[in-house]
Order: sequence, then C-alpha cells, then structure tokens
Amino acid sequence: MISVTDKAKNRISELLKEEGRTSNHNVRVSVKGGGCSGLMYDLDFDDKINPADQVFEDKGVKILVDKKSLLYLLGTTLDFSDGLNGKGFQFVNPNASRTCGCGESFSV
Repeated sequence: MISVTDKAKNRISELLKEEGRTSNHNVRVSVKGGGCSGLMYDLDFDDKINPADQVFEDKGVKILVDKKSLLYLLGTTLDFSDGLNGKGFQFVNPNASRTCGCGESFSV
C-alpha cells in the first residue's frame, strides 16, 4: 500500500487544475537508478494504466506503481511540504536505509 497525506492530496489536486488535466489522470510513482544515494523517486501524472501496474487509492488519489518499483515503495507515504526548508513532494519510505539531504534519492 502507498498512502497520501492530506497536504499531498491537496497539492495533487492543485497541479491537476493548473496543468489542465482531467480527473482521469493518476499519479505514477516509480523508482529509477541514479541520484546521490543510488535510487531516485520519479513522480508524474499518467492517464494510462498498464497491465502490470499495481493500483492503490488513498483519499481519492489513484497511485500507479510498476512491479519493479513496488518492492522499493511498499508502505511509503507521499507527503507535501511547503516549509522554509524546501517545497515539494516528500517520500516517507520505511524501506529506505539511507536518504540524501534533498530527499529525492535513497538506498535500501
């Protein structure tokens, strides 16, 4: 399961409106190689659900995850911060043994 905080849900709704996307767009979360810790999070909108995708829904937000990324993301919470230390989406990932300072990359 991947969950979404209220702040992340609200920001996703704002972005959908700003970008002129419909409610048919889902949030795709994936993990790619790279970053200072070895693995990076990737977050985007997608209106297609692939046959191999796992689909999670929390607070009305549909989250799509490919099978390869799912192992790294199970139990993760997607949050949004707009504080003084930075603005953006944050991943609270219980599988990460180390996270870089910017929060965009991790290792297991």
